[in-house]
Amino acid sequence: MTDHSWAELEMQQEKSLNELFASDPDRVAKMTIEQSGLRFDMSKTHLDDAMLSQFAKLAEDMHLGDAKSALFSGAAINVTEGRAAEHAAERGNGDVQAVAHARALQERMRGLVEAINAGFMGDIKHILHIGIGGSALGPKLLVDALGRDGARYDVKVVSNIDGAALTEAVKGMDPHKTIVAVASKTFTTTETLLNATSAMEWMRDGGVADPYAQIVALTAYPDKALEWGVDESRILPFNESVGGRYSLWCSIGFPVALGLGWAVYEELLEGAAAMDRHFRHAPLLENAPTLAAFCDLYYAQIKDCQTRAVFAYDERLRLLPDYLQQLEMESNGKSVTAEGVPLGRNSAPVTWGGVGTDAQHAVFQLLHQGTHLIPVEFIASKTPGHDFDTAHHETLLVNCFAQGAALMAGQKSDDLARNYAGNRPSTTILIDDVTPSALGALIAFYEHRTFVNAVLLGINPFDQFGVELGKQIAKSIGENGATGFDPSTTALIAAALGDN
Repeated sequence: MTDHSWAELEMQQEKSLNELFASDPDRVAKMTIEQSGLRFDMSKTHLDDAMLSQFAKLAEDMHLGDAKSALFSGAAINVTEGRAAEHAAERGNGDVQAVAHARALQERMRGLVEAINAGFMGDIKHILHIGIGGSALGPKLLVDALGRDGARYDVKVVSNIDGAALTEAVKGMDPHKTIVAVASKTFTTTETLLNATSAMEWMRDGGVADPYAQIVALTAYPDKALEWGVDESRILPFNESVGGRYSLWCSIGFPVALGLGWAVYEELLEGAAAMDRHFRHAPLLENAPTLAAFCDLYYAQIKDCQTRAVFAYDERLRLLPDYLQQLEMESNGKSVTAEGVPLGRNSAPVTWGGVGTDAQHAVFQLLHQGTHLIPVEFIASKTPGHDFDTAHHETLLVNCFAQGAALMAGQKSDDLARNYAGNRPSTTILIDDVTPSALGALIAFYEHRTFVNAVLLGINPFDQFGVELGKQIAKSIGENGATGFDPSTTALIAAALGDN
């Protein structure tokens, strides 16, 4: 059934973007969705009515409606690990018991935030958040985007095991006035615990008698944090069924709740909850995450595009491409279906990107004239994040919109070096302003978009076994040295680490 649906899609005759606009004066309205302070314009993609109808049929064949119900009901949709995926419950949308449990844990976090603000942990000025992967990328994005003005505490996020990253993070910090938040779902993550141990050494070297008194643990396994030495009053648990790359909504968001304020954290959750409701209830072709996933699948599966580019035309969103790399590639970078059989088609494309207008002077040459067809996503805000001359923001937006127009229109020239083929797709997400609510909605949009892509491919987006093999080999090298490896790896270990 699904093979037939894909075959039908592959047989569709693609019109050029110019032809699509010429043949349908209502195309912009049909392919634009406004929700939660965001405008999603997908009109500069090659999807037409016939393709959308066929994607709707594919969604029916793959039981997307049932999958959505399972996601929000708390069913064990993470089939390989036998658990639910309950990040939406953190926003109040999901199984009643899961929602109640999430709220109780959030209230626990709120209590600690209020206690710290009242001086429970002393005169605090800095927050050093230590994590890796989803335990760091989400908080880092949120703090960078929302914490530029009016943050109560100075917040730094460290993930890299390279000690240079930790050295840079603690510059200017007073160890006596620093809370170290250790974020690890299992509280066994090697990189995170080593960084945390070194942070405690930095505190001791700075004269802190009891560094544990300034540690807060963010984990789904509180017993592990207790064993490590963290006081129970400073442990903020979260539900095991919340995946790492979906965890910024729970206690992993502690540096946002403390550093930027509880009101910011609540507004973030409310924005995501609004997108949850839109995803659950909006009709298929008026549903922003679903329509975006149809675009993704068309280019990755039918046009064989190997990458997807995301460019944030707003400095506040400069870390969004990094965040999306993990969300999309760790979720859907799979070669096996949820049933355990070979996927038999492309998985997720490579997500990459940067910041406009910087990227225009670095990589846009390839986008306009290179041999690769690369769908581009532009993200911009109607409201600037600064008080300088409005010419800055106007120029920024003009450049954003001009790039999308140029990719589509192209320009013919007898001089082939100056010829632009055009007919290159892009989507644009225009935000009213980079507020906590809008950012929450935007991130939830990407989560649900990733989920729809997975369902229509038959992939389980909630496991990540592919990240484990390298960890296992690294552990083996640490324990056993350069034994049992290929000649290249053996020589590299010997050259860099001696006989270890």
